[in-house]
Amino acid sequence: MRVLVVEDERNLCDAIARGLRRKGMAVDVAYDGLEGHEMAYVTRYDVVVLDRDLPGMHGDEICAALVESGALTRVLMLTASGTVADRVEGLQLGADDYLAKPFAFEELVARVQALGRRATPAAPPVLTVGDLVLDQTRRVVTRGGLPIELTNKEFGVLEELLKARGGVVSSEELLERVWDANTDPFTTTVRVTVMTLRKKVGDPPLIETVVGAGYRVPEPVGLS
Repeated sequence: MRVLVVEDERNLCDAIARGLRRKGMAVDVAYDGLEGHEMAYVTRYDVVVLDRDLPGMHGDEICAALVESGALTRVLMLTASGTVADRVEGLQLGADDYLAKPFAFEELVARVQALGRRATPAAPPVLTVGDLVLDQTRRVVTRGGLPIELTNKEFGVLEELLKARGGVVSSEELLERVWDANTDPFTTTVRVTVMTLRKKVGDPPLIETVVGAGYRVPEPVGLS
């Protein structure tokens, strides 16, 4: 899941980003409204965690611009005011959820995860191909009933390939969906991650390389 955190309180912004990364998300940060608006415009995020009162460009304007663009991005708006009137106003602006400061971090994580599931075409919480099972909620992968230990990036790559339902996913798409903006676009990290993922998933091999296009996990014959 790709997340953007736009918050001018740097310590809070960085703390949110660190916590979400520990949950396996690819997270970018912006410390003012103008930077956040630009980043949200050039990259398709699943969720934007958006402080309402931002310098440069107000959070309300960013939220309205995202809604007007028709993007699938979901907005979780943060505010120091938790009154009913403020919550209603934020939701009327187009925010998908609203969280007042201070908040419990586990609640923030749960809300981001819930919004992320709504940001892309619906996929079942448990993805299965043959004897491979990936539980998106519990972040558990098994094959033949045996657990497979994956890094966050390996899990993210496998998740994207399974969600494609047999379709080809390019290296560029994997880089955008699983890694953050600090990753060198010319890096070999996707290829290396797929290579180690193949080894961990085991035989018979599931991940195919489509030369010049990307990678896929074909669905078993007879399934659509």
